[in-house]
Amino acid sequence: MNKNTTNWIDEYHKGSRYGLEGQILIDKRSRFQRITIIDSKRYGKALLLNGCWMTAERQEKTYHECLAHPALCSAGDLKRVLIIGGGDGGTARECLRHSALEYLDLVEIDEVVVETSQKYLPTLGGSIWNDQRMNLAIEDGVSWVSKAKNDYYDVVIVDGSDPVGPAKGLFNKEFFENCRRILKTNGVFATQSESPESFHEVHVETVNLLKNIFEYAQPLYGWVPIYPSGWWSWTFGAIDSPRFHNPINSRIQDIASKCEIWSPRWQKGAFEAIPACIERELEK
Repeated sequence: MNKNTTNWIDEYHKGSRYGLEGQILIDKRSRFQRITIIDSKRYGKALLLNGCWMTAERQEKTYHECLAHPALCSAGDLKRVLIIGGGDGGTARECLRHSALEYLDLVEIDEVVVETSQKYLPTLGGSIWNDQRMNLAIEDGVSWVSKAKNDYYDVVIVDGSDPVGPAKGLFNKEFFENCRRILKTNGVFATQSESPESFHEVHVETVNLLKNIFEYAQPLYGWVPIYPSGWWSWTFGAIDSPRFHNPINSRIQDIASKCEIWSPRWQKGAFEAIPACIERELEK
């Protein structure tokens, strides 16, 4: 595929393909993965890792708002937040919109993802890279979580890609147990948990695993247009209560007017939108 020409750029998945028409701006390899940036006609500039869609300028809020705000709006405190992955800056941007948040650790394994996103997708991170509340660490998130102190973070967010390559370690029992260990008792855990259609087995296994690790865990369903099937999920966990169902009013007032997708009403419906077949599988 040649640069400087308009093409269809596709992600191939199990006999299907999901594509955008556009022009390739950069296609290179880091130490960990292939990184591609395109300029699409429909959604603006977009990022692929190892040929899989990660984000795009004009639809990224359908992912980042849904991952961040159910957790940020319901945790007991917002003194310290951790994001594993998320090198494009979109999730960190949503977190830092909360005025109550005091400190954010963003742990990304691949510095080239950060550098490329800053250059080609500057609207995703915006001003976060200069926000004094944020600490960017170019490190392995699995190692970071294993070394973090007990009962340390108010919110832990896993913003990883599909469970292959550098993100493979973000979908296993030991990692999730460490996430629970470092989470405060009144905190909230959040992770993207794949498509219930395109990644059905991974989705069900992830939700079941989290239900066994956290006292309370539940998936939330929405859409991300460029992802396989367009249908996506995020799963939230808590220790003391299913507090992710109950956003705090002061946090709602702080953030709701700035959101395109998230609202308390949207969130309530998204938690209730579990398909009957998946609900039956999770109850086995």
